[in-house]
Amino acid sequence: MADFTDDLRLAHLLADNADSITMSRFMADDLAVTIKQDYTVVSEADRGAEQAIRRSLSAARPRDAVHGEELADTGWSARRWVIDPIDGTANYVRGVPVWATLIALMVDGIVRVGVVSAPALGRRWWATESGGSWMGKTLFSGTRIHVSDIDQVGRAFLTYSSLSAWVGGGRGQQFVDLMRDCGRTRGFGDFFSYMLVAQGSCDIATEPSLALHDMAAPDIIVREAGGRFTNLDGYEGPIGPGALATNGRLHAEVINRLMLKPEQA
Repeated sequence: MADFTDDLRLAHLLADNADSITMSRFMADDLAVTIKQDYTVVSEADRGAEQAIRRSLSAARPRDAVHGEELADTGWSARRWVIDPIDGTANYVRGVPVWATLIALMVDGIVRVGVVSAPALGRRWWATESGGSWMGKTLFSGTRIHVSDIDQVGRAFLTYSSLSAWVGGGRGQQFVDLMRDCGRTRGFGDFFSYMLVAQGSCDIATEPSLALHDMAAPDIIVREAGGRFTNLDGYEGPIGPGALATNGRLHAEVINRLMLKPEQA
């Protein structure tokens, strides 16, 4: 089995660099913000953090491919780094501290390393293949994390992002019915939902529309914590449509409940 220890160390260094850039501009009065073609916001900090990560990867892993949210893909390799410089940019530009830099390494199409760094929360989560999932401030001060053992939807804590996209994706009624039956629901959204599942604070996290850069790092962190991460059709991994992360015990039932009805497919 391949050893990804050096890649994990590098991912932490990349996250350190990104944190210094994003925190230096967080809540800045003169932060430059623009609207992208998909009507989402992007800030100068998003672009600056991704550029810095790419420069470091170019020096440290020149043969690896890179996929990021803000800049064009580079390279062609079985090893591909996947970057979201700021997941939760809408929070970032409004001064809400729930945002993070997401860094993952995929090898042969499977996520092998993942780091999620949320400096405004003072937290970081990470995982490597067969190395477990961890939470802490640095690589050397982490605590191993595990998903919950809740096995009934009626006792489950569900976290999600928004409701409108569920309706647009044709699964609105299924999602509302699931919410009604869960023991507790909160809209934490973005990376934070998946990290809460990985650390056992929540039991179900799901979103109807996501991109690879949103899902790659959370995928391995949830899996290595003992949970499952699939798309909404039940296929393993960070490829849509959407994403569902659970503690594993609830996964089959939730997938079944969120399935498109024959007339919707």
